[in-house]
Amino acid sequence: MSDPSTALTLDDFDYELPPELIAQAPLADRSGSRLLEVKGDSLVDRNFRDLPGLLRDGDLLVFNDSRVLHARLFGVKATGGQVEVMIERPVGEHEAIAMVRASKTPKAGSTIRLADAFDVEVLGRVGEFFHLRFPSDVPAIDYIERYGRLPLPPYIERSAQETDEARYQTVYARELGSVAAPTAGLHFDDALFAELQARGVSRAFVTLHVGAGTFQPVRAHRLSEHVMHREWYSVPQATVDAIARTRAAGGRVICVGTTSMRTLESAAQSGSLVAGSAETGIFITPGYRFRVADALVTNFHLPRSTLLMLVSALAGMEPIRRAYAHAVAQRYRFFSYGDAMFLERATEQTS
Repeated sequence: MSDPSTALTLDDFDYELPPELIAQAPLADRSGSRLLEVKGDSLVDRNFRDLPGLLRDGDLLVFNDSRVLHARLFGVKATGGQVEVMIERPVGEHEAIAMVRASKTPKAGSTIRLADAFDVEVLGRVGEFFHLRFPSDVPAIDYIERYGRLPLPPYIERSAQETDEARYQTVYARELGSVAAPTAGLHFDDALFAELQARGVSRAFVTLHVGAGTFQPVRAHRLSEHVMHREWYSVPQATVDAIARTRAAGGRVICVGTTSMRTLESAAQSGSLVAGSAETGIFITPGYRFRVADALVTNFHLPRSTLLMLVSALAGMEPIRRAYAHAVAQRYRFFSYGDAMFLERATEQTS
């Protein structure tokens, strides 16, 4: 059977978004956002606090517990030129892969003075990124956390403020390593967790450290020619066991965020879900057969993005097109600080 994704292009995942619908700041209340329920041809406008009512006793929510690094650093080259560094991911204890913006590309062997506090050495290029070596007295992640700034996404047209320090992290974030928040989880607070628990909905956690590549545009017109960026993930045995219990009892596995979904599907590529840590470059497009996820809580995604392709694979291309057109017409708030969707897996994908 031919792969249906081979004929798909970027144009299949485009839509018109008025710029004023891009949320520039969080709402006062984490769970105060709107929630669009998408189930086949049905679209229902809800509030995020309605989510427990869409779930059932025995369902399992899977969250990504990655915590956002202060990954944005500013400095100067030895020649005096201004530099902005965005950490993509730490590599080992004293090195990192990063995007470097400068008037002239820094050369291998040169140094960059960051935050007027320490020097990093440019070891070379890794594709469009740079390989940097930090001082060896403490781990690189300590330098990044101490001297860096919180990296808000490029479509938020302001610098990070003190309120973002809390609101651009999930309340359950604990594993430091992402350069962007797993934003579907930003809607959850302690009161919502208490209601979910009272309804018999369980929780489990995975870790996927979101890299700066998540904001890179898809440059290949045909999806079959796109190469995904790679990100580190970990699935604990406790989560594998929780999913097995949920399946045995007839419950659903509901991913909170595309990062949780990509993690579980990556860990199940052998055919069954296995615990462990690895890097993933999984690219989920329409035609993909889901092995773990039954449903998804997610925010709205950028036009022509790999995440829009992922949700189209789960819920169907036409339902997603209708849902996004409806969300624009109803003035939903988009992207990281925006509103959310609840998507069920299309019935024809059920194995």
